[in-house]
Amino acid sequence: MAEPEIETRKPVLQLKSQKFRDARQGDWKALNAALDKVDSKGLGQFSIDEILNLPVLYRSAMSSLSMAQSISLDRNMITYLQALCARAYVYIYGPHTRFKDVLSSFFLRAWPQSIRKLAAELWLAFFVTVLGVVIGWLLCAHDSSWYHVFISPMEAQGRDVGASVKDLRDTLGGADKDQALSPFAVFLMTHNTQVSIMAFAVGALFGLPTLLVLMQNGITMGAMLWLFSSKGLGVDFAAWLTIHGTTEMSAIIIAGACGFHIGRRLMFPGDRSRKAALTEAGRLTGTVMIGVALMLTVAGCLEGIGRQTITLTAARIAIGVVMLILWWTYFTFVGRKAEAGNG
Repeated sequence: MAEPEIETRKPVLQLKSQKFRDARQGDWKALNAALDKVDSKGLGQFSIDEILNLPVLYRSAMSSLSMAQSISLDRNMITYLQALCARAYVYIYGPHTRFKDVLSSFFLRAWPQSIRKLAAELWLAFFVTVLGVVIGWLLCAHDSSWYHVFISPMEAQGRDVGASVKDLRDTLGGADKDQALSPFAVFLMTHNTQVSIMAFAVGALFGLPTLLVLMQNGITMGAMLWLFSSKGLGVDFAAWLTIHGTTEMSAIIIAGACGFHIGRRLMFPGDRSRKAALTEAGRLTGTVMIGVALMLTVAGCLEGIGRQTITLTAARIAIGVVMLILWWTYFTFVGRKAEAGNG
Protein backbone atom coordinates (compact mmCIF):
# COMPACT_ATOMS: atom_id res chain seq x y z
CA MET A 1 0.00 0.00 0.00
CA ALA A 2 1.43 3.29 -1.11
CA GLU A 3 1.93 6.02 1.46
CA PRO A 4 -0.20 9.10 0.90
CA GLU A 5 1.67 12.09 -0.43
CA ILE A 6 2.11 14.82 2.11
CA GLU A 7 1.51 18.29 0.66
CA THR A 8 4.38 20.56 1.49
CA ARG A 9 4.19 24.35 1.29
CA LYS A 10 7.19 26.53 0.77
CA PRO A 11 7.49 29.23 3.41
CA VAL A 12 6.94 32.72 2.14
CA LEU A 13 10.27 34.50 2.09
CA GLN A 14 10.12 37.94 3.60
CA LEU A 15 13.10 40.24 3.46
CA LYS A 16 14.23 41.93 6.64
CA SER A 17 13.58 45.35 5.14
CA GLN A 18 9.98 44.46 4.32
CA LYS A 19 9.29 43.26 7.86
CA PHE A 20 10.93 46.40 9.21
CA ARG A 21 8.84 48.60 6.96
CA ASP A 22 5.56 46.84 7.79
CA ALA A 23 6.18 47.22 11.52
CA ARG A 24 7.02 50.91 11.49
CA GLN A 25 5.70 52.61 8.41
CA GLY A 26 2.48 53.65 10.14
CA ASP A 27 4.42 56.17 12.23
CA TRP A 28 6.35 57.36 9.18
CA LYS A 29 3.18 58.01 7.25
CA ALA A 30 1.65 59.82 10.22
CA LEU A 31 4.73 62.05 10.53
CA ASN A 32 4.80 62.75 6.78
CA ALA A 33 1.09 63.66 6.81
CA ALA A 34 1.65 66.00 9.76
CA LEU A 35 4.49 67.74 7.96
CA ASP A 36 2.38 68.12 4.82
CA LYS A 37 -0.30 69.74 6.96
CA VAL A 38 2.25 72.17 8.38
CA ASP A 39 3.32 73.06 4.84
CA SER A 40 -0.20 73.79 3.68
CA LYS A 41 -1.89 75.22 6.78
CA GLY A 42 0.81 76.02 9.34
CA LEU A 43 1.09 74.95 12.96
CA GLY A 44 -1.79 77.22 13.90
CA GLN A 45 -4.26 74.62 12.57
CA PHE A 46 -2.91 71.86 14.85
CA SER A 47 -4.69 70.74 17.98
CA ILE A 48 -2.73 70.49 21.23
CA ASP A 49 -2.63 66.70 20.94
CA GLU A 50 -1.30 66.89 17.38
CA ILE A 51 1.43 69.32 18.40
CA LEU A 52 2.46 67.13 21.33
CA ASN A 53 2.51 64.07 19.08
CA LEU A 54 4.93 65.60 16.58
CA PRO A 55 8.09 65.11 18.72
CA VAL A 56 6.95 61.53 19.47
CA LEU A 57 6.65 60.72 15.77
CA TYR A 58 9.98 62.42 15.10
CA ARG A 59 11.78 60.34 17.74
CA SER A 60 10.18 57.20 16.33
CA ALA A 61 11.45 58.07 12.86
CA MET A 62 14.93 58.79 14.24
CA SER A 63 14.91 55.43 16.01
CA SER A 64 13.92 53.72 12.77
CA LEU A 65 16.69 55.51 10.90
CA SER A 66 19.29 54.54 13.50
CA MET A 67 18.25 50.91 13.39
CA ALA A 68 18.08 50.81 9.59
CA GLN A 69 21.61 52.17 9.35
CA SER A 70 22.97 49.78 11.98
CA ILE A 71 21.69 46.62 10.26
CA SER A 72 22.34 47.91 6.72
CA LEU A 73 18.83 47.74 5.37
CA ASP A 74 17.65 48.87 1.94
CA ARG A 75 19.45 52.04 0.85
CA ASN A 76 16.30 53.65 -0.54
CA MET A 77 14.59 53.23 2.82
CA ILE A 78 17.51 54.84 4.64
CA THR A 79 17.48 57.78 2.22
CA TYR A 80 13.74 58.24 2.72
CA LEU A 81 14.09 58.21 6.51
CA GLN A 82 16.98 60.67 6.41
CA ALA A 83 14.91 63.13 4.37
CA LEU A 84 11.86 62.65 6.61
CA CYS A 85 13.86 63.20 9.81
CA ALA A 86 15.65 66.25 8.44
CA ARG A 87 12.35 67.79 7.38
CA ALA A 88 10.78 67.08 10.77
CA TYR A 89 13.77 68.52 12.63
CA VAL A 90 13.40 71.85 10.82
CA TYR A 91 9.74 72.15 11.83
CA ILE A 92 10.17 70.96 15.42
CA TYR A 93 13.51 72.41 16.47
CA GLY A 94 14.44 74.88 13.74
CA PRO A 95 13.56 78.60 13.63
CA HIS A 96 9.94 79.23 12.73
CA THR A 97 10.33 82.82 11.55
CA ARG A 98 8.98 83.33 8.06
CA PHE A 99 10.67 85.42 5.41
CA LYS A 100 8.07 88.18 5.61
CA ASP A 101 8.58 88.32 9.39
CA VAL A 102 12.33 88.71 8.87
CA LEU A 103 11.71 91.57 6.43
CA SER A 104 9.23 93.33 8.71
CA SER A 105 11.59 92.95 11.67
CA PHE A 106 14.43 94.51 9.68
CA PHE A 107 12.50 97.45 8.24
CA LEU A 108 10.24 98.17 11.23
CA ARG A 109 12.81 97.71 13.99
CA ALA A 110 16.40 96.70 13.30
CA TRP A 111 17.41 99.19 10.59
CA PRO A 112 15.92 102.45 11.94
CA GLN A 113 16.88 101.58 15.52
CA SER A 114 20.47 100.88 14.48
CA ILE A 115 20.71 104.17 12.60
CA ARG A 116 19.49 106.11 15.65
CA LYS A 117 22.33 104.57 17.67
CA LEU A 118 24.74 106.34 15.30
CA ALA A 119 23.35 109.83 15.97
CA ALA A 120 26.67 111.42 16.97
CA GLU A 121 28.51 109.87 14.04
CA LEU A 122 25.77 110.95 11.63
CA TRP A 123 26.14 114.58 12.65
CA LEU A 124 29.91 114.32 12.27
CA ALA A 125 29.60 112.79 8.79
CA PHE A 126 27.09 115.48 7.79
CA PHE A 127 29.34 118.26 9.08
CA VAL A 128 32.41 116.92 7.25
CA THR A 129 30.46 116.62 3.99
CA VAL A 130 29.06 120.17 4.21
CA LEU A 131 32.50 121.48 5.11
CA GLY A 132 33.88 119.79 2.00
CA VAL A 133 31.19 121.42 -0.17
CA VAL A 134 32.03 124.87 1.25
CA ILE A 135 35.79 124.35 0.76
CA GLY A 136 35.32 123.16 -2.83
CA TRP A 137 33.11 126.13 -3.69
CA LEU A 138 35.34 128.76 -2.06
CA LEU A 139 38.59 127.46 -3.55
CA CYS A 140 37.13 127.35 -7.08
CA ALA A 141 35.57 130.77 -6.65
CA HIS A 142 38.94 132.14 -5.59
CA ASP A 143 40.88 130.41 -8.37
CA SER A 144 39.09 128.48 -11.13
CA SER A 145 42.17 126.31 -11.72
CA TRP A 146 41.27 124.42 -8.54
CA TYR A 147 38.31 122.92 -10.42
CA HIS A 148 40.58 120.71 -12.52
CA VAL A 149 42.52 119.72 -9.40
CA PHE A 150 39.37 118.37 -7.81
CA ILE A 151 37.68 116.93 -10.91
CA SER A 152 39.55 115.12 -13.68
CA PRO A 153 38.50 115.51 -17.34
CA MET A 154 37.18 111.92 -17.31
CA GLU A 155 34.98 112.69 -14.33
CA ALA A 156 33.85 116.05 -15.71
CA GLN A 157 32.83 114.66 -19.13
CA GLY A 158 32.65 118.11 -20.70
CA ARG A 159 31.57 119.90 -17.54
CA ASP A 160 34.62 122.12 -17.30
CA VAL A 161 35.37 125.80 -16.86
CA GLY A 162 35.56 126.42 -20.60
CA ALA A 163 32.18 124.84 -21.40
CA SER A 164 29.45 127.15 -22.70
CA VAL A 165 26.16 127.72 -20.92
CA LYS A 166 24.35 125.76 -23.66
CA ASP A 167 26.70 122.79 -23.34
CA LEU A 168 26.28 122.70 -19.58
CA ARG A 169 22.51 123.04 -19.84
CA ASP A 170 22.38 120.16 -22.30
CA THR A 171 24.00 117.86 -19.73
CA LEU A 172 21.12 118.56 -17.35
CA GLY A 173 18.52 117.07 -19.67
CA GLY A 174 17.27 120.25 -21.22
CA ALA A 175 18.20 119.19 -24.75
CA ASP A 176 16.04 117.15 -27.08
CA LYS A 177 18.39 114.19 -26.81
CA ASP A 178 20.07 113.53 -23.48
CA GLN A 179 23.02 111.71 -24.98
CA ALA A 180 25.50 113.14 -22.50
CA LEU A 181 23.23 112.48 -19.54
CA SER A 182 23.24 108.68 -19.40
CA PRO A 183 27.02 108.10 -19.23
CA PHE A 184 27.41 110.72 -16.54
CA ALA A 185 24.49 109.27 -14.57
CA VAL A 186 26.18 105.86 -14.63
CA PHE A 187 29.46 107.46 -13.57
CA LEU A 188 27.84 109.28 -10.63
CA MET A 189 26.05 106.13 -9.46
CA THR A 190 29.25 104.10 -9.63
CA HIS A 191 31.27 106.85 -7.99
CA ASN A 192 28.88 107.38 -5.09
CA THR A 193 28.53 103.64 -4.49
CA GLN A 194 32.31 103.38 -4.27
CA VAL A 195 32.39 106.36 -1.91
CA SER A 196 29.80 104.71 0.38
CA ILE A 197 31.67 101.43 0.51
CA MET A 198 35.01 103.16 1.01
CA ALA A 199 33.72 105.45 3.75
CA PHE A 200 32.54 102.41 5.69
CA ALA A 201 35.41 100.05 4.93
CA VAL A 202 38.25 102.38 5.95
CA GLY A 203 36.64 103.16 9.30
CA ALA A 204 38.75 100.40 10.85
CA LEU A 205 41.79 102.67 10.35
CA PHE A 206 40.67 104.77 13.34
CA GLY A 207 38.13 106.69 11.23
CA LEU A 208 40.59 109.16 9.71
CA PRO A 209 40.35 107.80 6.12
CA THR A 210 36.56 108.00 6.42
CA LEU A 211 36.88 111.71 7.18
CA LEU A 212 39.09 112.20 4.13
CA VAL A 213 36.71 110.26 1.85
CA LEU A 214 33.70 112.34 2.96
CA MET A 215 35.68 115.55 2.69
CA GLN A 216 36.84 114.75 -0.83
CA ASN A 217 33.32 113.84 -1.92
CA GLY A 218 31.99 117.11 -0.53
CA ILE A 219 34.74 119.13 -2.23
CA THR A 220 33.89 117.51 -5.58
CA MET A 221 30.24 118.43 -5.15
CA GLY A 222 31.11 121.97 -4.10
CA ALA A 223 33.32 122.44 -7.17
CA MET A 224 30.52 121.35 -9.51
CA LEU A 225 27.99 123.53 -7.75
CA TRP A 226 30.35 126.48 -8.21
CA LEU A 227 30.82 125.74 -11.92
CA PHE A 228 27.12 125.64 -12.76
CA SER A 229 26.34 128.60 -10.50
CA SER A 230 29.04 130.65 -12.22
CA LYS A 231 27.21 130.04 -15.50
CA GLY A 232 23.82 130.99 -14.07
CA LEU A 233 22.68 127.34 -13.84
CA GLY A 234 22.97 126.82 -10.09
CA VAL A 235 19.27 126.14 -9.50
CA ASP A 236 19.02 123.84 -12.53
CA PHE A 237 22.05 121.84 -11.42
CA ALA A 238 20.79 121.65 -7.84
CA ALA A 239 17.46 120.32 -9.13
CA TRP A 240 19.22 117.82 -11.41
CA LEU A 241 21.25 116.63 -8.41
CA THR A 242 18.45 116.74 -5.85
CA ILE A 243 16.06 114.26 -7.46
CA HIS A 244 18.41 111.40 -6.62
CA GLY A 245 21.01 113.17 -4.50
CA THR A 246 18.99 113.44 -1.30
CA THR A 247 18.77 109.64 -1.21
CA GLU A 248 22.32 109.05 -2.43
CA MET A 249 23.99 111.61 -0.17
CA SER A 250 21.99 110.33 2.80
CA ALA A 251 23.35 106.86 2.04
CA ILE A 252 26.91 108.19 1.84
CA ILE A 253 26.55 110.08 5.13
CA ILE A 254 25.12 106.99 6.84
CA ALA A 255 27.96 104.85 5.47
CA GLY A 256 30.43 107.45 6.73
CA ALA A 257 28.78 107.36 10.15
CA CYS A 258 29.28 103.58 10.18
CA GLY A 259 32.97 104.10 9.40
CA PHE A 260 33.29 106.66 12.21
CA HIS A 261 31.54 104.29 14.62
CA ILE A 262 33.97 101.47 13.82
CA GLY A 263 36.89 103.86 14.34
CA ARG A 264 35.47 105.19 17.61
CA ARG A 265 34.91 101.75 19.06
CA LEU A 266 38.41 100.76 18.01
CA MET A 267 39.97 103.72 19.81
CA PHE A 268 37.57 103.82 22.78
CA PRO A 269 36.25 100.31 23.52
CA GLY A 270 34.99 101.35 26.97
CA ASP A 271 34.70 98.61 29.57
CA ARG A 272 34.82 95.90 26.88
CA SER A 273 37.82 94.34 25.26
CA ARG A 274 38.73 95.90 21.90
CA LYS A 275 37.77 92.68 20.12
CA ALA A 276 34.35 92.55 21.80
CA ALA A 277 33.74 96.24 21.06
CA LEU A 278 34.59 95.77 17.38
CA THR A 279 32.36 92.70 17.16
CA GLU A 280 29.42 94.64 18.59
CA ALA A 281 30.13 97.60 16.29
CA GLY A 282 30.37 95.24 13.32
CA ARG A 283 26.92 93.80 14.01
CA LEU A 284 25.40 97.27 14.34
CA THR A 285 27.02 98.77 11.25
CA GLY A 286 26.45 95.60 9.23
CA THR A 287 22.71 95.96 9.78
CA VAL A 288 22.87 99.61 8.75
CA MET A 289 24.91 98.92 5.62
CA ILE A 290 22.34 96.42 4.36
CA GLY A 291 19.88 99.32 4.35
CA VAL A 292 22.46 101.60 2.71
CA ALA A 293 22.64 99.14 -0.20
CA LEU A 294 18.86 99.46 -0.58
CA MET A 295 19.10 103.27 -0.54
CA LEU A 296 21.73 103.22 -3.27
CA THR A 297 19.46 100.98 -5.35
CA VAL A 298 16.58 103.45 -4.96
CA ALA A 299 18.94 106.31 -5.82
CA GLY A 300 20.06 104.42 -8.92
CA CYS A 301 16.46 104.11 -10.10
CA LEU A 302 15.83 107.81 -9.50
CA GLU A 303 19.07 108.68 -11.25
CA GLY A 304 18.80 106.35 -14.21
CA ILE A 305 15.07 106.69 -14.88
CA GLY A 306 13.41 109.52 -12.97
CA ARG A 307 16.02 112.16 -13.63
CA GLN A 308 16.10 111.44 -17.35
CA THR A 309 12.34 111.41 -17.83
CA ILE A 310 11.50 114.32 -15.50
CA THR A 311 13.03 117.55 -16.78
CA LEU A 312 11.02 120.20 -14.94
CA THR A 313 13.20 121.90 -12.33
CA ALA A 314 10.38 122.24 -9.79
CA ALA A 315 9.38 118.59 -10.17
CA ARG A 316 12.96 117.41 -9.67
CA ILE A 317 13.35 119.48 -6.52
CA ALA A 318 9.96 118.33 -5.19
CA ILE A 319 10.81 114.66 -5.66
CA GLY A 320 14.20 115.09 -4.00
CA VAL A 321 12.74 116.96 -1.02
CA VAL A 322 9.95 114.41 -0.58
CA MET A 323 12.47 111.55 -0.61
CA LEU A 324 14.61 113.37 1.96
CA ILE A 325 11.62 113.89 4.26
CA LEU A 326 10.48 110.29 3.87
CA TRP A 327 13.90 108.79 4.62
CA TRP A 328 14.63 110.83 7.73
CA THR A 329 11.09 110.67 9.08
CA TYR A 330 11.39 106.90 8.77
CA PHE A 331 14.79 106.84 10.48
CA THR A 332 13.60 109.15 13.26
CA PHE A 333 10.26 107.64 14.24
CA VAL A 334 9.86 104.05 13.02
CA GLY A 335 10.52 101.40 15.69
CA ARG A 336 10.37 103.73 18.68
CA LYS A 337 7.48 101.84 20.30
CA ALA A 338 9.49 98.63 20.18
CA GLU A 339 12.45 100.45 21.75
CA ALA A 340 10.24 101.79 24.53
CA GLY A 341 8.83 98.33 25.14
CA ASN A 342 12.30 96.83 25.40
CA GLY A 343 13.39 99.62 27.70
